Amino acid sequence: MEVKLVARTLDLIELFAEARRPMPLTELAQGLGAPMSSCLALVRTLVARGYLYEVRRRGGYYPTARLYSLSGQILAGDPWLELVRPRLQALRDAVDETVMLGKIQDGAVLFLDVVEALQPVHYAARPGERRPLHTSSVAKAILARLPATERENVLAAAQYTRYTDHTLTTRESLLADVDLAAERGWASNVGESVIDLTGLAVALDLGGEWYALCLAGPTPRVWDQRDANLVHLRDAADAIRRDREG
Repeated sequence: MEVKLVARTLDLIELFAEARRPMPLTELAQGLGAPMSSCLALVRTLVARGYLYEVRRRGGYYPTARLYSLSGQILAGDPWLELVRPRLQALRDAVDETVMLGKIQDGAVLFLDVVEALQPVHYAARPGERRPLHTSSVAKAILARLPATERENVLAAAQYTRYTDHTLTTRESLLADVDLAAERGWASNVGESVIDLTGLAVALDLGGEWYALCLAGPTPRVWDQRDANLVHLRDAADAIRRDREG
């Protein structure tokens, strides 16, 4: 269950990230779908704490560098991203597709880090985004490694919403694909969430917790070159394991 004030504060940050320009109070209130009085109280609090500033009188508000500074400090202390990030960048360069580190969290797939492809047409994602379990190659790769009881607990949260004609809309069809992933050592999502989009993933054990490395992009590039892509995925996972053990 969301805490309303916390959710509204995060929505405000995301609104600035999307707009990337100063916004007046009226526009902020409209973007948040909040009463002007509530938005004013939130903005004044963030200004007082040094997270927002008024660019000029009645010229709108914009975040200060404090949020960026704190984010950098937080990322520097992450137990895995400092280790994984260089390998993600190398993997992106090798496959020239968007690559991600993800895990299953609270009934969905959570992207912990993303390095986007440099090609004009590519899969776009951001760290912190969540994806449904039943359409995610990350979820399938991890589920294939979980004990049966833990797998059932995770699947209790699956919704099986249909997004395309290829979406797996039943528990039985998803489990069949998970069994296939366990057999071959990698998982896929071929047009199950978005037509003509394919994701490939391999599971990765970090400190006793299952994560997955994934690459995603247009199906003609990713699926048709899956053998080479999977070699790079496995090499990246092996390199991360060696980095951790070293």
